[in-house]
Amino acid sequence: MPPGILTLAADKVTLSPANTGFMLICSALVMVMTPGLAFFYGGMVRVKSVLNMLMMSFISLGIVTILWVLYGFGLAFGTDKGSLIGWDGDFAGLSGIGLTELWGTTTIPVYVFAVFQLMFAIITPALISGALADRVKFTAWSLFIVLWVTVVYFPVAHWVWAEGGWLFDLGVIDFAGGTAVHINAGAAALGAILVVGKRIGFKKDPMRPHSLPLVMLGAGLLWFGWFGFNAGSWLGNDDGIGAVAFVNTQVATAAAMLGWLAYEKLRHGSFTTLGAASGAVAGLVAITPACGSVSPLGAIAIGVIAGVLCAMAVNLKYKLGYDDSLDVIGVHLVGGIAGSLLIGLFATGGVQSKAKGLFYGGGFEQLGKQTVGVVCVLLYSLVVSYVLAKVIDLVMGFRVDEDEEIAGVDQAEHAETAYDFAGAGGGSAPRTGPALGQALNKKVDA
Repeated sequence: MPPGILTLAADKVTLSPANTGFMLICSALVMVMTPGLAFFYGGMVRVKSVLNMLMMSFISLGIVTILWVLYGFGLAFGTDKGSLIGWDGDFAGLSGIGLTELWGTTTIPVYVFAVFQLMFAIITPALISGALADRVKFTAWSLFIVLWVTVVYFPVAHWVWAEGGWLFDLGVIDFAGGTAVHINAGAAALGAILVVGKRIGFKKDPMRPHSLPLVMLGAGLLWFGWFGFNAGSWLGNDDGIGAVAFVNTQVATAAAMLGWLAYEKLRHGSFTTLGAASGAVAGLVAITPACGSVSPLGAIAIGVIAGVLCAMAVNLKYKLGYDDSLDVIGVHLVGGIAGSLLIGLFATGGVQSKAKGLFYGGGFEQLGKQTVGVVCVLLYSLVVSYVLAKVIDLVMGFRVDEDEEIAGVDQAEHAETAYDFAGAGGGSAPRTGPALGQALNKKVDA
């Protein structure tokens, strides 16, 4: 993500109402992505886990918001300390920021930048939750969010996006979160499931999505919100770069959906709604780091490649034996890696920055930088997430009991069920046949 819209030294930067309003709308769009993710994941699990899956996303809205205000924004975007972390006392509690104080050289207030970045911080741990579906304690998951965003997300966001962060200064391009969000979350998912283990019945019992309409609804909300995620990451709308990011987001997502479906048809003989939704998300993931550095033709290539690669990758869990419940690794880790590395091939040098990829005469330089960013974020998140999950497991246990898992975590953790199949509480008799006639007769007699 760029530090801001560049201005000439002689120009006086002033607050832009248009850019400020635009960024507030983008922030709201990114916020909608977390409920969208909840529906996307919620539709993919079995009936007995729907509410827990929804809550694992929604709780991130609560926890991360408070941590971001208290210290997260300062750690991620405060004054650089050794290229690894930031800090600024004025950002603690967001208490020392003026109402119209501008963020760097941009034309938007610090408050607007802070709330926009907050929405990124919220959805990133929520992405991890899909890998742990059906089997973890809600309290353990909540504690994991607290520790993970503090030790992993806030520092990595500083590395990648903050002035002085070591990956930022190296020249790694990540327009809106290929490394900081998707590779970060995907690697964390792998680290956590290595501790938590497989679901009971993995590879034996059918674990099909209980509601594909919910999956499609969630994917649609994600696609919609992603325009704020990507187009908003230029922090303004003065030079057309945000518009290019918007177009590339749409194009790559469409291409990835078609690529996934084509692979699915050739491999399994059917075009599935789950494949369409997953392919779209794979395209959104892959274009996220690249949307400000490639052309629409490059976006098509990135989308198709990501769609096929992610469709292939989701089957690895059955071959390698790790239980990634909802394919966080196959879609977000693989998609994030693909999109980040393909910048090194398809960057035109004419949009976000002058850096060119291999296919545009830039040689291997940018590809090398992208590789460093991918590998370092992946390894850091994987190792630290594994350690955090292990500590939580030793202290309080990360998993629910076997009986609770079999019966369903909704009832065990939340004392609720998503659907009332018995009709209790509705108070209505059957509305067909004799019963309907009797009810009508009573109304007439009255």
